[in-house]
Amino acid sequence: MSNDQLAGITQLGNQATQYPTDYAPHILETFQNKHPDNDYFVKFNCPEFTSLCPITGQPDFASIYIAYVPNIKMVESKSLKLYLFSFRNHGDFHEDCINIIMKDLIHLMDPKYIEVWGKFTPRGGISIDPYANYGQKNTPWENIACNRLANHDLYPEKIDNR
Repeated sequence: MSNDQLAGITQLGNQATQYPTDYAPHILETFQNKHPDNDYFVKFNCPEFTSLCPITGQPDFASIYIAYVPNIKMVESKSLKLYLFSFRNHGDFHEDCINIIMKDLIHLMDPKYIEVWGKFTPRGGISIDPYANYGQKNTPWENIACNRLANHDLYPEKIDNR
């Protein structure tokens, strides 16, 4: 990557990483998409996501899946890791966490398309798996988002015991 493409990236390669103690969207960083003329998916899997129940303060655990079609900017992966870590002491319901993550990434990158899916481990005998997505308005991605939302879980997984 050229110096222009690396401008603003401070976490990658930093040996003195500071882990945030609460929700920290300001830690997210971007770099320029080198292939803005191609539509392609970038997918992140975070199998060790944690947040807190806003009522009981008990920990909630999840696998978070983020997939997006970049536009001009892309999220830098170490900053994303630190951002997701920042939810560790943050109290919000599962659905809120997923929507907050999606909206923060939309604000950061303005992707053509993005989806965020949280698969939370059961508490009290029930798991919650919120899914949110977005496609840029007035583009084909807006229709794709609508279709994927309607069909995102046509083939649900067999849940044994996360």
